[in-house]
Amino acid sequence: MLLDEKRKSALFAGKLLMRSLALLIVAAVLLFAGFSLAAPRDAYFEAETCYRNLRQNPQKINYRHNWVRCIKKFQSVYKQDPDGPWAAAGLFMSAKMYRSLARFSGNSSDLSEARDLFERVVQRYPQSRYRQKASIELRRMGKTVISKKAEPAAKPTAAKGATPKDTYISAEACYRDLRKNARKMKYRSNWQRCIDKFQSVYDKDPKGPWAPAGLFMAASLHRKLHAYSRSADDLETAAAIFNQIITQFPESRYKAKASAEIKTLPEAVKKKTVARTDPIAEKIKTGKARKAPSVSDQTASDPSAPGGRVMVTNLRFWSNPNYTRVVVDVDKETSYLHHLLKKDPSINKPQRLYVDLSNSRLGENIRKSIPIHDDLLSDARAGQYKEDSVRVVIDIKSFKTYKIFSLKDPFRIVIDVWGSKTARPQRAPGSSATAKKGGKIPPGSLAKQLALGVERVVIDPGHGGKDYGAPGYLKGVHEKNVSLQIARRLAKKIKSELGLEVILTRNSDRFLSLEERTAFANTKSADLFISIHTNASRDPRAYGLETYFLNLATDEEAIRVAAMENATSTKNISDLQKILFDLMQNAKINESSRLAAYVQSAMVGHLRNKRYSRVKSKGVKQAPFYVLLGAQMPSILIETAFISNARECKRLVSPKFQDRLAEGIVQGIRKYIKATSPTALRKRPRQTQPRG
Repeated sequence: MLLDEKRKSALFAGKLLMRSLALLIVAAVLLFAGFSLAAPRDAYFEAETCYRNLRQNPQKINYRHNWVRCIKKFQSVYKQDPDGPWAAAGLFMSAKMYRSLARFSGNSSDLSEARDLFERVVQRYPQSRYRQKASIELRRMGKTVISKKAEPAAKPTAAKGATPKDTYISAEACYRDLRKNARKMKYRSNWQRCIDKFQSVYDKDPKGPWAPAGLFMAASLHRKLHAYSRSADDLETAAAIFNQIITQFPESRYKAKASAEIKTLPEAVKKKTVARTDPIAEKIKTGKARKAPSVSDQTASDPSAPGGRVMVTNLRFWSNPNYTRVVVDVDKETSYLHHLLKKDPSINKPQRLYVDLSNSRLGENIRKSIPIHDDLLSDARAGQYKEDSVRVVIDIKSFKTYKIFSLKDPFRIVIDVWGSKTARPQRAPGSSATAKKGGKIPPGSLAKQLALGVERVVIDPGHGGKDYGAPGYLKGVHEKNVSLQIARRLAKKIKSELGLEVILTRNSDRFLSLEERTAFANTKSADLFISIHTNASRDPRAYGLETYFLNLATDEEAIRVAAMENATSTKNISDLQKILFDLMQNAKINESSRLAAYVQSAMVGHLRNKRYSRVKSKGVKQAPFYVLLGAQMPSILIETAFISNARECKRLVSPKFQDRLAEGIVQGIRKYIKATSPTALRKRPRQTQPRG
């Protein structure tokens, strides 16, 4: 009896031990599985953070190694667990970043890498929701999607050699069967199978009469699928395909249908997805273009009003023998493309540069042709190229290079064309321009080497006319008047003390657009460009002086000031910084930085020497200013003081303080000229009045 009890106890202990071991094994497996799942997930979140920080830093976004670092982080998500749930997401984001990088780099290899990665997502992860996203991206890039996903036995009408019409009928049958089965409608895979069939109608013949019908049904099914999935991706995909129909098939009856569908979508979806179809990618697909999209080949911005056409309201230009700026005024933001056409003697066509504005109409009172007849261009003309597209054409005589960019609030497209500099006589370089051994230029001597003597200065009083600028602390004081008063005093002192020619962009209370001011300085072949402003802040305690040069913004304060002087919002500054990456030359940045440093130091020092109390130097800063954009000479913007501060507002309206400010600025200009071209201040005939 005792022995039986002992046996039972031993058996019970054995079972307990086995259960404990089993639980430990299960716990270990679950723990390992948890780690294996957590590692890719954490890596993905880390990669997302890397990408988010990159997008929020306009300075970092211009350098390839910053992009590659984030791309590698996304790829590591896939490498850690190629069959795991996070692998497809990592590959998709890697591809998406390569495609975005291609727009900055212009490298076709980046675009090819993006295409390959999207294809890998489609082929390897047929059940993942990222397959659908990757398929759409490939179609936008002009790549027909071939999936390994097994299809049900195809009907005879959907065979490999089936026509687009047969494929459409097969897709309709798929959708009809789906609607008859409520249970099947609950599963994404069944919807996706029919969507793919409709999409393949387009893939078989992208220009054919059945293509828009297939796209329209694919978009409609995505929208209906949203009722089951509740996924915003389905609505955004539907909107993107509807927009593709509008852009690619303007003559089709499905354009009106797609437009009507878009109008019924939620506003958030419309804003996020409108005009996402890449027109350059469409040209690649149809064989009309064979190079990767780059900043110089295209500029795209989302239309602000998809339901209505934008109006092209005006053409303007400024010109001298080696520089011309043409501005196209538009009443609302829209996307646009530009292309340079070669000369065609066989049909007596000169070299031409054209800009196509999408979703646009020509204004009734616009001058459709403006004669330019300078050394670079013959004329600029605008016409209704298509029912929903305006084309602006510039006939070219000869040129060296050109740049096209857009500005906001109001929206306008700026076209800068440059030729060889022959208008101003070249001055012989002095002995100080001698290079060191090995052919290297001594530090700081670039301007000397290029013989950048200073003879002509353009001064730009900020604001004017209907643009009052910042309001002063004192009633009735406005920035436009104060900046003009300071500019006039500065012009007289530069003329009398430095013997330089001085021209004002405005010498009265009149309105000038920001792009007009820079064009004015360029067409006058100025050697320096100085824009005069007063600062302002919501905090009435803010005070001090600062000087800016054109570059990417380095802090929030610089962005605030740039937005204020650009009369735009801070959110538009990031767009401008992308433009700057393509427009600026290091020589101009460096020389503008040096000029700003000399002027800031001399201006603050002079005021302190004249016993002004609480003179605060806010230093030299960099920011993207419309008024400096495209300037072909060292250029700066001076924030002379805070007009919103009680003490500094009283100083700014004082003639004595204005004189002291001007004296300090002149001292800074003198130091800059001596540093860059010691012989530039030789005695010259003096003017009696500054021009402007």
